[in-house]
Amino acid sequence: MRTHSVGVLGLVVASVFLSGCSKNVTSNTARTGTEQLLISNAIDQSLDKVDFSAFAASKVAIEDKYLDSVDKSYLMSSIRHRLSYYGATVVADAKEAEIILEPRSGAVGTDNSEMFYGVPEIVLPGMLSLPELKLLTRTQQKGTAKIGIVAYDAKTHRILGSGGVSLAVSDQNSWNFFGVGPYKSGSVPQELTAGVNGGAYHRNAQLPYTVTFDTPAPAQDPGAIRLTKGIRGRDDQ
Repeated sequence: MRTHSVGVLGLVVASVFLSGCSKNVTSNTARTGTEQLLISNAIDQSLDKVDFSAFAASKVAIEDKYLDSVDKSYLMSSIRHRLSYYGATVVADAKEAEIILEPRSGAVGTDNSEMFYGVPEIVLPGMLSLPELKLLTRTQQKGTAKIGIVAYDAKTHRILGSGGVSLAVSDQNSWNFFGVGPYKSGSVPQELTAGVNGGAYHRNAQLPYTVTFDTPAPAQDPGAIRLTKGIRGRDDQ
């Protein structure tokens, strides 16, 4: 019986010394590239759910005083890009605008969690202890972007549609088996693979629009009468 116990103990000790070890290399920059990709990926996914087509051929000013988040410049530039893509003209002065677009951030950030399967640290009699043995580990990193947007008429200040809030999550999972790895999965590795290989990255072309706007009504002369074929002023009657 004692011989069997010694054999098991020897097997555990051998497993500890024979198992591999892996460690992620940290960045010398203030934030790692993965963290920045997690946030930008979540922002892109969140804006993918916003329909900017109602602003086509309109002059739009973006009011960012209520927007305070990490990577604010990237978020603002992404909104400007999408507005321009849909045919809107982005103006710097609200006095020149027909529409005021007001974005806000509820959350733009990252979270990390780690779990493992294996043998916990074992303390034996005589102050002898065996270190924990990690057979499988998973590190999960998530980027979250919750962006609210409201639009209103620059002249009347009436809200255009209900606006709304768009929420998206990006992720990267790193797996290690017996210290070998990491094997990565998630939206960020997919984006990296597609970008490095020169292909287009499609998160999900069927994502529903969750934030919509109304096209602003054209300004009218209060002294004019609208007809079916145009507008006739009082002097034309």
